[in-house]
Amino acid sequence: MTERRQHAPRRPTLRMVAERAGVSTATVSYVFSGRSGSSGAGVAEATAARVLAAAEALNYRPNSAARAIRTGRTGMIQLSLHMLSDPWSLAVADAVNVEANRHGLTTLILADGDWHAALDRVESDVAYLDGIGLDEDAVGKLGDLVQRGQRLVVFTEQPLDPDGFDVVRSDAIPGCEIAMDHLLERHTRIGALTAEGAVRLAPTQVTRYTPYLRRMADAGIEVDPAWTATYGDSQSSAFEAAVGLLSRDDRPEAIYATTDFAAIAAINAAHMLGLRVPHDVAVIGIGNTPDAQLVAPTLTTVGPTDFFARQARIITDRALAPDGSAPQVHEFPWSLFPGASTDLDAPASRSR
Repeated sequence: MTERRQHAPRRPTLRMVAERAGVSTATVSYVFSGRSGSSGAGVAEATAARVLAAAEALNYRPNSAARAIRTGRTGMIQLSLHMLSDPWSLAVADAVNVEANRHGLTTLILADGDWHAALDRVESDVAYLDGIGLDEDAVGKLGDLVQRGQRLVVFTEQPLDPDGFDVVRSDAIPGCEIAMDHLLERHTRIGALTAEGAVRLAPTQVTRYTPYLRRMADAGIEVDPAWTATYGDSQSSAFEAAVGLLSRDDRPEAIYATTDFAAIAAINAAHMLGLRVPHDVAVIGIGNTPDAQLVAPTLTTVGPTDFFARQARIITDRALAPDGSAPQVHEFPWSLFPGASTDLDAPASRSR
């Protein structure tokens, strides 16, 4: 018995589209370059429509590699995000994906922690970098990518000049001070949920934990070290830290969390322990992420206004910008966004 071999269907080619549409391969290439138009220049609209109909019938897709060689553009946006499970990172990815789709661009999220090596391997029209640090090594890697022609948009909460790349600057420290001032209006027994390493860095570097220490000192309140709990790069770590903090006999009556995801973890921990938010423990977060409105009670948070959609437009605009356009700094000031998690004047619900 002769074994029948199963062959994959032949992939349609540009020549096959040209033959079906009754035009030259140059005309098909011209249409898929996006340069078709009406009389005088480019390809007539009727001809372009015939080419597109032939491509649709054959299920033809342009060769992206060939297009990149021809146009110098890949049609791709790459995102290097510090923590993919963070609502902030998810909101960035969602907003960029929506805006990119409007312009026919594809979004790729880099899973490789070595962003420089990843960007060196895969070209894109623009790469967005978050949480890369600004030490000498990182700045040198940015310069290397710029020299190779890679367009970059760099998010930072620290001072950084646009040295061949766009900078999205969003200084969190003034916003963190607003958050602490909000809690201090009604509370003195305030605990902190902060990232691992922030406590160690506090004496010499300004982090999101610094405003907690400063504002408590300004109010003449002695900080109890036992009221600071640290978490790692996961929501489960933040939840465990919040449970430990709220399980103390002398637990704080309010929590300052240095991210929205840690604040949401604190609310969930309070619910599990039978505590009412905000009447047993008030909670405030940092970031103004969409998830702040999805938790019960809604989370009071600080952050920039309309940040995610505006930043997505900045990233996409840089991908589409002509070569040689000057890089820019985009500033995003922070504000308070009150939610129910600090509203002591709201009727108290029963604890679970």
